[in-house]
Amino acid sequence: MSNKQSSILVVDDEPDNVILLEELLTSEGYITISANGGKEALEIARNSHPDLILLDVMMPEIDGFEVCHRLRQNPQSKTIPIIFLTALDDENSKLKGLELMGDDYITKPFNTRLLLAKVANILQLNQIRSQANKSQNTQQTNRQSHLQLLAALKINQHLSEKFRLFVPEQFLSRIASQGLDSIQLGDVAEEELTVLFCDIRGFTAIAESQNARDTFKWLNSFFQQMSACISAHQGFIDKFLGDAIMAVFDKHKCHSLNALKAAVMMQENLKEFNANYEKYNLKEPVKIGIGIHTGIGVIGTLGSEKRMDSTVIGDVVNTASRLESLTKTYGCSIIASEPVISEIEKCKNNCQTGEYIEDKFSRINKEEYSDTQLQNNNNLYSEQIYYRWIDKVTLRGKQKATNIYELLGTENKIIEAEKISNLSIFKKGIKGWQVGKFRAALEYFKQVKRQNSTDTIASLYVERCREKLGKEEGRGKKEEERGKKEEGRRLLSQKNLNLMKFDE
Repeated sequence: MSNKQSSILVVDDEPDNVILLEELLTSEGYITISANGGKEALEIARNSHPDLILLDVMMPEIDGFEVCHRLRQNPQSKTIPIIFLTALDDENSKLKGLELMGDDYITKPFNTRLLLAKVANILQLNQIRSQANKSQNTQQTNRQSHLQLLAALKINQHLSEKFRLFVPEQFLSRIASQGLDSIQLGDVAEEELTVLFCDIRGFTAIAESQNARDTFKWLNSFFQQMSACISAHQGFIDKFLGDAIMAVFDKHKCHSLNALKAAVMMQENLKEFNANYEKYNLKEPVKIGIGIHTGIGVIGTLGSEKRMDSTVIGDVVNTASRLESLTKTYGCSIIASEPVISEIEKCKNNCQTGEYIEDKFSRINKEEYSDTQLQNNNNLYSEQIYYRWIDKVTLRGKQKATNIYELLGTENKIIEAEKISNLSIFKKGIKGWQVGKFRAALEYFKQVKRQNSTDTIASLYVERCREKLGKEEGRGKKEEERGKKEEGRRLLSQKNLNLMKFDE
Protein backbone atom coordinates (compact mmCIF):
# COMPACT_ATOMS: atom_id res chain seq x y z
CA MET A 1 0.00 0.00 0.00
CA SER A 2 1.60 3.37 -1.07
CA ASN A 3 1.45 6.55 1.00
CA LYS A 4 -1.01 8.12 -1.41
CA GLN A 5 -3.41 5.35 -0.61
CA SER A 6 -3.10 5.79 3.16
CA SER A 7 -5.50 8.10 4.96
CA ILE A 8 -4.60 9.58 8.34
CA LEU A 9 -7.05 11.18 10.78
CA VAL A 10 -5.53 14.08 12.72
CA VAL A 11 -7.39 14.83 15.97
CA ASP A 12 -6.49 18.01 17.95
CA ASP A 13 -8.46 20.88 19.44
CA GLU A 14 -5.68 23.35 18.46
CA PRO A 15 -6.14 24.43 14.81
CA ASP A 16 -2.46 25.35 14.47
CA ASN A 17 -1.41 21.83 15.43
CA VAL A 18 -3.85 20.39 12.91
CA ILE A 19 -2.56 22.59 10.09
CA LEU A 20 1.06 21.75 10.91
CA LEU A 21 0.43 18.01 10.91
CA GLU A 22 -1.65 18.13 7.70
CA GLU A 23 1.10 19.98 5.82
CA LEU A 24 3.74 17.54 7.10
CA LEU A 25 1.76 14.42 6.17
CA THR A 26 0.50 15.77 2.85
CA SER A 27 4.07 16.50 1.78
CA GLU A 28 4.79 12.76 2.23
CA GLY A 29 1.85 11.76 0.05
CA TYR A 30 -0.66 10.84 2.74
CA ILE A 31 -4.32 11.76 2.62
CA THR A 32 -5.37 13.63 5.75
CA ILE A 33 -8.68 14.05 7.53
CA SER A 34 -9.02 16.37 10.52
CA ALA A 35 -11.22 16.55 13.63
CA ASN A 36 -11.14 19.29 16.27
CA GLY A 37 -12.52 17.15 19.10
CA GLY A 38 -13.18 13.63 20.36
CA LYS A 39 -16.83 13.50 19.35
CA GLU A 40 -16.08 14.48 15.75
CA ALA A 41 -13.18 12.02 15.64
CA LEU A 42 -15.43 9.11 16.62
CA GLU A 43 -17.93 10.00 13.92
CA ILE A 44 -15.27 10.32 11.19
CA ALA A 45 -13.61 7.05 12.26
CA ARG A 46 -16.96 5.29 12.08
CA ASN A 47 -17.79 6.64 8.61
CA SER A 48 -14.43 6.79 6.79
CA HIS A 49 -12.33 4.16 8.62
CA PRO A 50 -8.86 5.82 8.29
CA ASP A 51 -5.64 3.81 8.08
CA LEU A 52 -4.08 5.64 11.06
CA ILE A 53 -5.15 8.11 13.76
CA LEU A 54 -2.88 10.77 15.31
CA LEU A 55 -4.74 11.49 18.55
CA ASP A 56 -4.27 14.33 21.00
CA VAL A 57 -5.06 13.51 24.64
CA MET A 58 -6.07 16.77 26.27
CA MET A 59 -9.31 17.82 24.56
CA PRO A 60 -12.61 19.25 25.91
CA GLU A 61 -15.70 17.04 26.34
CA ILE A 62 -14.06 13.74 25.34
CA ASP A 63 -10.31 13.36 25.86
CA GLY A 64 -8.02 11.22 23.73
CA PHE A 65 -7.94 8.30 26.17
CA GLU A 66 -11.74 8.01 26.07
CA VAL A 67 -11.74 8.25 22.27
CA CYS A 68 -9.21 5.41 22.11
CA HIS A 69 -11.28 3.32 24.54
CA ARG A 70 -14.43 3.75 22.47
CA LEU A 71 -12.64 2.99 19.23
CA ARG A 72 -11.28 -0.25 20.67
CA GLN A 73 -14.77 -1.28 21.83
CA ASN A 74 -16.20 -0.93 18.32
CA PRO A 75 -15.58 -4.03 16.12
CA GLN A 76 -15.35 -1.85 13.00
CA SER A 77 -12.63 0.44 14.39
CA LYS A 78 -10.81 -1.60 17.01
CA THR A 79 -7.93 -2.51 14.66
CA ILE A 80 -7.15 1.07 13.47
CA PRO A 81 -3.60 2.00 14.56
CA ILE A 82 -3.50 4.93 17.04
CA ILE A 83 -0.52 7.16 17.90
CA PHE A 84 -1.02 9.39 20.92
CA LEU A 85 0.48 12.85 20.19
CA THR A 86 0.32 14.90 23.39
CA ALA A 87 2.12 17.31 25.70
CA LEU A 88 1.64 14.89 28.62
CA ASP A 89 5.06 13.49 29.35
CA ASP A 90 4.50 11.65 32.62
CA GLU A 91 4.86 7.89 32.97
CA ASN A 92 1.27 7.36 34.11
CA SER A 93 -0.10 8.95 30.94
CA LYS A 94 2.20 6.83 28.75
CA LEU A 95 1.21 3.70 30.70
CA LYS A 96 -2.49 4.49 30.35
CA GLY A 97 -2.05 4.97 26.59
CA LEU A 98 -0.48 1.52 26.31
CA GLU A 99 -3.15 -0.04 28.50
CA LEU A 100 -5.78 1.36 26.14
CA MET A 101 -3.93 -0.43 23.34
CA GLY A 102 -2.44 2.61 21.69
CA ASP A 103 0.21 1.70 19.13
CA ASP A 104 2.63 4.46 20.14
CA TYR A 105 2.99 7.52 22.38
CA ILE A 106 4.85 10.66 21.21
CA THR A 107 5.19 13.80 23.29
CA LYS A 108 5.09 17.36 22.06
CA PRO A 109 7.14 19.05 20.79
CA PHE A 110 7.93 16.12 18.48
CA ASN A 111 10.71 15.37 16.07
CA THR A 112 9.15 15.41 12.57
CA ARG A 113 11.51 12.79 11.18
CA LEU A 114 10.76 10.50 14.13
CA LEU A 115 7.04 11.04 13.71
CA LEU A 116 7.10 10.31 9.96
CA ALA A 117 9.25 7.21 10.53
CA LYS A 118 6.86 5.86 13.14
CA VAL A 119 3.85 6.64 10.93
CA ALA A 120 5.44 4.82 7.98
CA ASN A 121 6.50 1.85 10.13
CA ILE A 122 3.10 1.45 11.78
CA LEU A 123 1.28 1.70 8.43
CA GLN A 124 3.63 -0.85 6.86
CA LEU A 125 3.38 -3.16 9.87
CA ASN A 126 -0.40 -2.86 9.83
CA GLN A 127 -0.42 -3.67 6.14
CA ILE A 128 1.66 -6.80 6.76
CA ARG A 129 -0.61 -7.83 9.60
CA SER A 130 -3.65 -7.17 7.45
CA GLN A 131 -2.30 -9.28 4.61
CA ALA A 132 -1.28 -12.04 7.03
CA ASN A 133 -4.72 -11.98 8.62
CA LYS A 134 -6.32 -12.01 5.21
CA SER A 135 -4.16 -14.95 4.15
CA GLN A 136 -4.85 -16.72 7.41
CA ASN A 137 -8.55 -16.00 7.10
CA THR A 138 -8.47 -17.24 3.51
CA GLN A 139 -6.69 -20.43 4.57
CA GLN A 140 -9.08 -20.88 7.45
CA THR A 141 -12.02 -20.20 5.17
CA ASN A 142 -10.66 -22.64 2.60
CA ARG A 143 -10.04 -25.19 5.33
CA GLN A 144 -13.52 -24.69 6.70
CA SER A 145 -14.96 -24.83 3.19
CA HIS A 146 -13.03 -28.03 2.53
CA LEU A 147 -14.27 -29.55 5.77
CA GLN A 148 -17.79 -28.39 5.02
CA LEU A 149 -17.52 -29.84 1.51
CA LEU A 150 -16.29 -33.17 2.89
CA ALA A 151 -19.10 -33.14 5.43
CA ALA A 152 -21.61 -32.27 2.70
CA LEU A 153 -20.26 -35.05 0.47
CA LYS A 154 -20.45 -37.48 3.34
CA ILE A 155 -24.00 -36.42 4.12
CA ASN A 156 -24.89 -36.56 0.43
CA GLN A 157 -23.37 -40.03 0.13
CA HIS A 158 -25.26 -41.15 3.21
CA LEU A 159 -28.48 -39.67 1.86
CA SER A 160 -27.84 -41.27 -1.53
CA GLU A 161 -27.34 -44.65 0.12
CA LYS A 162 -30.55 -44.18 2.08
CA PHE A 163 -32.29 -42.93 -1.07
CA ARG A 164 -31.30 -46.14 -2.84
CA LEU A 165 -33.21 -48.08 -0.21
CA PHE A 166 -36.34 -46.46 -1.62
CA VAL A 167 -35.29 -46.18 -5.27
CA PRO A 168 -33.17 -49.07 -6.60
CA GLU A 169 -29.97 -48.39 -8.54
CA GLN A 170 -31.56 -49.89 -11.66
CA PHE A 171 -34.17 -47.13 -11.56
CA LEU A 172 -31.63 -44.37 -10.85
CA SER A 173 -29.45 -45.41 -13.79
CA ARG A 174 -32.43 -44.66 -16.01
CA ILE A 175 -34.15 -41.67 -14.39
CA ALA A 176 -31.13 -39.98 -12.75
CA SER A 177 -28.20 -40.67 -15.06
CA GLN A 178 -26.88 -37.13 -14.41
CA GLY A 179 -27.38 -37.28 -10.63
CA LEU A 180 -30.33 -37.02 -8.28
CA ASP A 181 -30.97 -33.40 -9.30
CA SER A 182 -31.66 -34.56 -12.85
CA ILE A 183 -34.76 -36.58 -11.88
CA GLN A 184 -37.80 -35.22 -13.69
CA LEU A 185 -41.43 -36.24 -13.93
CA GLY A 186 -42.12 -38.28 -17.04
CA ASP A 187 -38.58 -39.62 -17.65
CA VAL A 188 -39.21 -43.05 -19.22
CA ALA A 189 -37.38 -45.90 -20.95
CA GLU A 190 -39.20 -48.67 -22.84
CA GLU A 191 -37.62 -52.11 -22.96
CA GLU A 192 -38.26 -55.82 -22.69
CA LEU A 193 -38.11 -57.19 -19.16
CA THR A 194 -39.62 -59.80 -16.86
CA VAL A 195 -41.93 -58.99 -13.97
CA LEU A 196 -42.46 -61.26 -10.96
CA PHE A 197 -45.42 -60.90 -8.62
CA CYS A 198 -45.38 -62.64 -5.25
CA ASP A 199 -48.39 -62.64 -2.93
CA ILE A 200 -48.98 -64.11 0.54
CA ARG A 201 -51.95 -66.46 0.81
CA GLY A 202 -54.61 -65.56 3.36
CA PHE A 203 -52.81 -62.43 4.54
CA THR A 204 -56.01 -60.67 5.62
CA ALA A 205 -56.92 -63.50 8.00
CA ILE A 206 -53.36 -63.57 9.37
CA ALA A 207 -53.35 -59.82 9.98
CA GLU A 208 -56.69 -60.02 11.78
CA SER A 209 -55.39 -62.71 14.11
CA GLN A 210 -52.43 -60.70 15.49
CA ASN A 211 -51.47 -57.15 16.43
CA ALA A 212 -49.93 -54.82 13.86
CA ARG A 213 -46.46 -54.90 15.45
CA ASP A 214 -46.25 -58.69 15.12
CA THR A 215 -47.40 -58.43 11.51
CA PHE A 216 -44.72 -55.85 10.73
CA LYS A 217 -42.08 -57.97 12.40
CA TRP A 218 -42.65 -61.15 10.43
CA LEU A 219 -43.41 -59.27 7.20
CA ASN A 220 -40.03 -57.52 7.32
CA SER A 221 -38.31 -60.81 8.02
CA PHE A 222 -40.22 -62.43 5.14
CA PHE A 223 -39.42 -59.58 2.74
CA GLN A 224 -35.76 -59.77 3.76
CA GLN A 225 -35.67 -63.44 2.74
CA MET A 226 -37.47 -62.84 -0.55
CA SER A 227 -35.42 -59.76 -1.46
CA ALA A 228 -32.20 -61.75 -1.10
CA CYS A 229 -33.47 -64.23 -3.70
CA ILE A 230 -34.32 -61.47 -6.16
CA SER A 231 -31.00 -59.65 -5.73
CA ALA A 232 -29.09 -62.93 -6.08
CA HIS A 233 -30.52 -63.29 -9.59
CA GLN A 234 -29.90 -59.71 -10.75
CA GLY A 235 -33.43 -58.47 -10.17
CA PHE A 236 -34.68 -55.56 -8.11
CA ILE A 237 -37.78 -54.72 -6.07
CA ASP A 238 -40.08 -52.24 -7.79
CA LYS A 239 -42.32 -51.97 -4.73
CA PHE A 240 -43.82 -53.73 -1.73
CA LEU A 241 -47.61 -53.82 -1.99
CA GLY A 242 -48.63 -54.56 1.58
CA ASP A 243 -48.27 -58.34 1.56
CA ALA A 244 -47.06 -58.57 -2.05
CA ILE A 245 -43.80 -57.99 -3.92
CA MET A 246 -43.38 -56.68 -7.45
CA ALA A 247 -39.90 -57.46 -8.77
CA VAL A 248 -38.29 -56.60 -12.10
CA PHE A 249 -35.57 -58.48 -13.99
CA ASP A 250 -33.87 -56.51 -16.75
CA LYS A 251 -30.64 -58.38 -17.43
CA HIS A 252 -30.18 -58.38 -21.20
CA LYS A 253 -31.15 -61.79 -22.61
CA CYS A 254 -32.49 -64.48 -20.32
CA HIS A 255 -33.95 -62.09 -17.73
CA SER A 256 -36.89 -64.48 -17.72
CA LEU A 257 -34.53 -67.26 -16.66
CA ASN A 258 -33.25 -65.11 -13.81
CA ALA A 259 -36.84 -64.51 -12.70
CA LEU A 260 -37.64 -68.25 -12.72
CA LYS A 261 -34.54 -69.08 -10.72
CA ALA A 262 -35.38 -66.32 -8.24
CA ALA A 263 -38.92 -67.72 -7.87
CA VAL A 264 -37.56 -71.21 -7.15
CA MET A 265 -35.15 -69.80 -4.58
CA MET A 266 -38.00 -67.85 -2.98
CA GLN A 267 -39.92 -71.07 -2.44
CA GLU A 268 -36.79 -72.65 -0.96
CA ASN A 269 -36.18 -69.72 1.40
CA LEU A 270 -39.83 -69.81 2.39
CA LYS A 271 -39.20 -73.27 3.85
CA GLU A 272 -36.45 -71.82 6.05
CA PHE A 273 -38.74 -68.98 7.11
CA ASN A 274 -41.57 -71.37 7.95
CA ALA A 275 -39.26 -73.55 10.05
CA ASN A 276 -39.67 -70.92 12.80
CA TYR A 277 -43.09 -69.52 11.96
CA GLU A 278 -44.34 -69.90 15.54
CA LYS A 279 -41.86 -67.31 16.86
CA TYR A 280 -43.71 -64.71 14.77
CA ASN A 281 -47.00 -65.58 16.46
CA LEU A 282 -48.21 -67.24 13.24
CA LYS A 283 -50.70 -70.07 13.59
CA GLU A 284 -49.51 -71.93 10.50
CA PRO A 285 -46.74 -71.73 7.88
CA VAL A 286 -46.93 -68.95 5.32
CA LYS A 287 -47.84 -69.83 1.74
CA ILE A 288 -47.16 -67.73 -1.36
CA GLY A 289 -48.13 -67.64 -5.01
CA ILE A 290 -45.87 -66.30 -7.77
CA GLY A 291 -46.70 -65.13 -11.30
CA ILE A 292 -44.04 -64.41 -13.94
CA HIS A 293 -44.39 -62.76 -17.36
CA THR A 294 -41.99 -61.39 -19.97
CA GLY A 295 -42.93 -58.44 -22.16
CA ILE A 296 -42.44 -54.76 -22.96
CA GLY A 297 -42.60 -52.35 -20.03
CA VAL A 298 -41.98 -48.66 -19.47
CA ILE A 299 -39.64 -47.73 -16.61
CA GLY A 300 -39.83 -44.15 -15.40
CA THR A 301 -41.24 -41.55 -13.03
CA LEU A 302 -44.97 -41.30 -12.47
CA GLY A 303 -47.07 -38.91 -10.38
CA SER A 304 -46.96 -35.11 -10.05
CA GLU A 305 -44.34 -32.41 -9.61
CA LYS A 306 -44.90 -32.48 -5.85
CA ARG A 307 -45.09 -36.26 -5.41
CA MET A 308 -43.63 -38.73 -7.86
CA ASP A 309 -42.67 -42.37 -7.79
CA SER A 310 -40.41 -44.60 -9.86
CA THR A 311 -42.21 -47.59 -11.31
CA VAL A 312 -42.76 -49.98 -14.21
CA ILE A 313 -46.04 -49.89 -16.08
CA GLY A 314 -47.39 -51.81 -19.03
CA ASP A 315 -49.18 -55.02 -19.97
CA VAL A 316 -46.23 -57.04 -18.65
CA VAL A 317 -47.09 -55.89 -15.11
CA ASN A 318 -50.82 -56.60 -15.38
CA THR A 319 -50.23 -60.04 -16.89
CA ALA A 320 -47.78 -61.07 -14.17
CA SER A 321 -50.33 -60.04 -11.57
CA ARG A 322 -53.10 -62.03 -13.29
CA LEU A 323 -50.85 -65.11 -13.41
CA GLU A 324 -50.16 -64.84 -9.70
CA SER A 325 -53.92 -64.84 -9.07
CA LEU A 326 -54.27 -68.05 -11.11
CA THR A 327 -52.00 -69.91 -8.68
CA LYS A 328 -54.99 -69.95 -6.30
CA THR A 329 -57.26 -71.37 -9.01
CA TYR A 330 -54.88 -74.16 -10.03
CA GLY A 331 -53.51 -74.84 -6.55
CA CYS A 332 -49.85 -74.41 -7.48
CA SER A 333 -47.07 -72.11 -6.28
CA ILE A 334 -45.52 -70.65 -9.46
CA ILE A 335 -47.13 -69.95 -12.84
CA ALA A 336 -45.21 -68.58 -15.83
CA SER A 337 -46.50 -67.34 -19.17
CA GLU A 338 -45.64 -68.69 -22.60
CA PRO A 339 -43.19 -65.82 -23.41
CA VAL A 340 -41.20 -66.74 -20.30
CA ILE A 341 -40.93 -70.40 -21.32
CA SER A 342 -40.09 -69.44 -24.91
CA GLU A 343 -37.23 -67.29 -23.65
CA ILE A 344 -35.93 -70.18 -21.55
CA GLU A 345 -36.00 -72.54 -24.52
CA LYS A 346 -34.15 -69.96 -26.59
CA CYS A 347 -31.45 -69.67 -23.92
CA LYS A 348 -31.17 -73.46 -23.74
CA ASN A 349 -30.74 -73.68 -27.52
CA ASN A 350 -28.10 -70.95 -27.43
CA CYS A 351 -26.13 -72.94 -24.87
CA GLN A 352 -26.42 -76.16 -26.87
CA THR A 353 -25.26 -74.50 -30.09
CA GLY A 354 -22.38 -72.73 -28.35
CA GLU A 355 -23.78 -69.21 -28.79
CA TYR A 356 -22.53 -67.14 -25.87
CA ILE A 357 -24.89 -65.07 -23.80
CA GLU A 358 -23.98 -61.38 -23.82
CA ASP A 359 -24.58 -58.95 -21.01
CA LYS A 360 -26.21 -55.65 -21.98
CA PHE A 361 -23.65 -53.49 -20.20
CA SER A 362 -20.47 -55.60 -20.31
CA ARG A 363 -20.17 -57.45 -23.61
CA ILE A 364 -18.28 -60.72 -23.37
CA ASN A 365 -15.71 -61.45 -26.06
CA LYS A 366 -12.85 -63.83 -26.48
CA GLU A 367 -10.26 -61.04 -26.38
CA GLU A 368 -11.12 -60.23 -22.75
CA TYR A 369 -12.07 -63.66 -21.41
CA SER A 370 -10.57 -67.10 -21.62
CA ASP A 371 -12.53 -70.02 -23.09
CA THR A 372 -12.98 -71.39 -19.58
CA GLN A 373 -14.56 -68.14 -18.39
CA LEU A 374 -16.84 -68.08 -21.41
CA GLN A 375 -17.90 -71.67 -20.79
CA ASN A 376 -18.56 -70.93 -17.09
CA ASN A 377 -20.71 -67.99 -18.08
CA ASN A 378 -22.75 -70.14 -20.44
CA ASN A 379 -23.09 -72.85 -17.80
CA LEU A 380 -25.22 -70.39 -15.84
CA TYR A 381 -27.89 -70.88 -18.51
CA SER A 382 -27.48 -74.61 -19.10
CA GLU A 383 -29.07 -75.73 -15.83
CA GLN A 384 -32.16 -77.90 -16.34
CA ILE A 385 -35.46 -76.11 -15.66
CA TYR A 386 -38.49 -78.27 -14.81
CA TYR A 387 -41.95 -77.04 -15.79
CA ARG A 388 -45.18 -78.39 -17.25
CA TRP A 389 -47.98 -77.02 -19.41
CA ILE A 390 -51.17 -76.71 -17.40
CA ASP A 391 -53.72 -74.83 -19.50
CA LYS A 392 -54.57 -72.33 -22.19
CA VAL A 393 -56.57 -69.47 -20.72
CA THR A 394 -57.87 -66.03 -21.55
CA LEU A 395 -56.70 -63.79 -18.75
CA ARG A 396 -59.05 -61.21 -17.30
CA GLY A 397 -59.11 -58.14 -19.52
CA LYS A 398 -57.47 -59.98 -22.43
CA GLN A 399 -58.90 -60.95 -25.83
CA LYS A 400 -56.41 -63.66 -26.79
CA ALA A 401 -55.83 -66.94 -24.96
CA THR A 402 -52.33 -67.82 -23.79
CA ASN A 403 -50.57 -70.97 -22.62
CA ILE A 404 -49.55 -71.07 -18.97
CA TYR A 405 -47.00 -73.29 -17.24
CA GLU A 406 -46.31 -74.49 -13.73
CA LEU A 407 -42.68 -74.16 -12.58
CA LEU A 408 -41.52 -77.23 -10.67
CA GLY A 409 -37.88 -76.37 -9.92
CA THR A 410 -34.39 -76.42 -11.33
CA GLU A 411 -31.67 -79.03 -11.54
CA ASN A 412 -30.15 -77.73 -8.30
CA LYS A 413 -33.34 -76.66 -6.48
CA ILE A 414 -36.32 -79.02 -6.66
CA ILE A 415 -39.55 -77.61 -5.23
CA GLU A 416 -42.05 -80.18 -6.59
CA ALA A 417 -40.18 -83.51 -6.51
CA GLU A 418 -43.26 -85.74 -6.88
CA LYS A 419 -44.56 -83.76 -9.84
CA ILE A 420 -41.17 -84.02 -11.53
CA SER A 421 -41.02 -87.79 -10.91
CA ASN A 422 -44.26 -88.40 -12.83
CA LEU A 423 -43.81 -85.54 -15.31
CA SER A 424 -43.66 -87.85 -18.33
CA ILE A 425 -47.01 -89.47 -17.39
CA PHE A 426 -48.60 -86.07 -16.85
CA LYS A 427 -47.38 -84.90 -20.26
CA LYS A 428 -48.94 -87.97 -21.91
CA GLY A 429 -52.21 -87.12 -20.20
CA ILE A 430 -52.00 -83.53 -21.44
CA LYS A 431 -51.21 -84.69 -24.96
CA GLY A 432 -54.23 -87.01 -24.92
CA TRP A 433 -56.41 -84.17 -23.63
CA GLN A 434 -55.20 -81.80 -26.33
CA VAL A 435 -55.92 -84.22 -29.21
CA GLY A 436 -59.29 -85.29 -27.81
CA LYS A 437 -58.38 -88.77 -26.56
CA PHE A 438 -60.09 -88.21 -23.25
CA ARG A 439 -60.36 -91.83 -22.13
CA ALA A 440 -56.61 -92.41 -22.50
CA ALA A 441 -55.89 -89.03 -20.94
CA LEU A 442 -58.12 -89.91 -17.98
CA GLU A 443 -56.12 -93.05 -17.27
CA TYR A 444 -52.85 -91.13 -17.32
CA PHE A 445 -54.16 -88.46 -14.95
CA LYS A 446 -55.53 -91.15 -12.62
CA GLN A 447 -52.07 -92.69 -12.58
CA VAL A 448 -50.57 -89.31 -11.65
CA LYS A 449 -53.13 -89.00 -8.86
CA ARG A 450 -52.28 -92.43 -7.49
CA GLN A 451 -48.62 -91.39 -7.25
CA ASN A 452 -49.33 -87.90 -5.93
CA SER A 453 -52.75 -87.41 -4.38
CA THR A 454 -52.07 -83.69 -3.72
CA ASP A 455 -51.63 -82.84 -7.40
CA THR A 456 -54.56 -80.45 -7.82
CA ILE A 457 -53.96 -79.94 -11.53
CA ALA A 458 -54.09 -83.67 -12.22
CA SER A 459 -57.34 -83.77 -10.22
CA LEU A 460 -58.66 -80.91 -12.34
CA TYR A 461 -58.01 -82.82 -15.55
CA VAL A 462 -59.52 -86.02 -14.14
CA GLU A 463 -62.76 -84.09 -13.69
CA ARG A 464 -62.44 -82.43 -17.09
CA CYS A 465 -61.88 -85.78 -18.81
CA ARG A 466 -64.86 -87.34 -17.04
CA GLU A 467 -66.99 -84.40 -18.05
CA LYS A 468 -65.93 -84.79 -21.69
CA LEU A 469 -66.50 -88.56 -21.61
CA GLY A 470 -69.90 -88.03 -19.98
CA LYS A 471 -70.90 -85.71 -22.76
CA GLU A 472 -69.66 -88.18 -25.36
CA GLU A 473 -71.70 -90.99 -23.78
CA GLY A 474 -74.71 -88.71 -23.69
CA ARG A 475 -74.28 -87.87 -27.35
CA GLY A 476 -73.84 -91.60 -28.14
CA LYS A 477 -77.13 -92.49 -26.46
CA LYS A 478 -78.93 -89.70 -28.23
CA GLU A 479 -77.51 -90.80 -31.56
CA GLU A 480 -78.52 -94.42 -30.82
CA GLU A 481 -82.09 -93.39 -29.95
CA ARG A 482 -82.22 -91.20 -33.05
CA GLY A 483 -81.05 -94.16 -35.14
CA LYS A 484 -83.74 -96.43 -33.65
CA LYS A 485 -86.41 -93.86 -34.39
CA GLU A 486 -85.23 -93.45 -37.94
CA GLU A 487 -85.15 -97.27 -38.39
CA GLY A 488 -88.70 -97.48 -36.99
CA ARG A 489 -89.92 -94.83 -39.39
CA ARG A 490 -88.18 -96.62 -42.26
CA LEU A 491 -89.81 -99.96 -41.34
CA LEU A 492 -93.20 -98.31 -40.99
CA SER A 493 -92.87 -96.67 -44.38
CA GLN A 494 -91.86 -100.00 -45.93
CA LYS A 495 -94.84 -101.74 -44.29
CA ASN A 496 -97.26 -99.12 -45.65
CA LEU A 497 -95.76 -99.49 -49.08
CA ASN A 498 -96.27 -103.28 -48.99
CA LEU A 499 -99.91 -102.83 -47.96
CA MET A 500 -100.55 -100.48 -50.86
CA LYS A 501 -99.14 -103.09 -53.27
CA PHE A 502 -101.38 -105.83 -51.72
CA ASP A 503 -104.52 -103.68 -52.17
CA GLU A 504 -103.76 -103.27 -55.83
